[in-house]
Amino acid sequence: MIKTGIYVDGENVRLCGGYGMRYDILKKYATLEDSVILRANSYVVEDLDLIEKDDEYRRKLYRYHDVLRSHGFKLIKKAVQRYTNAEGEVTVKANVDMNLGIDALLQCQHLDRIILLSGDGDFCHLISAMQNFGCRVEVIGFLNVSKRLKESADYYISGFMIPGLLPSSDNGEVLRGHPVNYWPDKGYGFFRHLLLNEDKIEEREVFFHHSHLLDDIGPEILGRQSNIFEYRLVPSTVKEGDLMATEIRHIHSNVTT
Repeated sequence: MIKTGIYVDGENVRLCGGYGMRYDILKKYATLEDSVILRANSYVVEDLDLIEKDDEYRRKLYRYHDVLRSHGFKLIKKAVQRYTNAEGEVTVKANVDMNLGIDALLQCQHLDRIILLSGDGDFCHLISAMQNFGCRVEVIGFLNVSKRLKESADYYISGFMIPGLLPSSDNGEVLRGHPVNYWPDKGYGFFRHLLLNEDKIEEREVFFHHSHLLDDIGPEILGRQSNIFEYRLVPSTVKEGDLMATEIRHIHSNVTT
């Protein structure tokens, strides 16, 4: 049994492409391959002034908090602070890094595996410290993920690649993947996507041809693994019994910084 802790940098996730993330899918991913969740913390920001003045903001915020609690996440809240300088300019700050870092460092001593959801490179030293306690540290990020953070982790996975983690309007028929090979002179290549099964996550590769692209995309985009695409699977016209990607749409570039 692998003792797992989940730590979500909620504001970073929200601002960097993870808005609407499904916490039930996150828990399912975290419990694959004989893992059990011992800690599940989400670090969120709230604007106390808006809570008092804006009924719609208050309702949405509390509804979001209720969803987190219903999936077994502990909420650690950080209030927005406003500072006015000599010129009258207002600066808004609400950084949860310190709270998340202290909690994760103390709690990791009783865990085997840490799943950190953030793209913030400031967590690199935290990751190193937790690894020194013997923990395996995995990072899930969306957009603008620090390259140093990816390299510090034992394993990095794009949140766009985890099936169902972000909602879709088609009940899951569209897959998200990234190119692993592309031959511009031949006009074809392969995408890699993931399947979330009952007890494990599996990688699959699927053939694509540039004629099935919905957008005008150059070879430099198709040849870069940091780009994320959406597509559907249909029976292959190239090899009987196989599948191929169609209705291919480029959705994100530069998922790493």
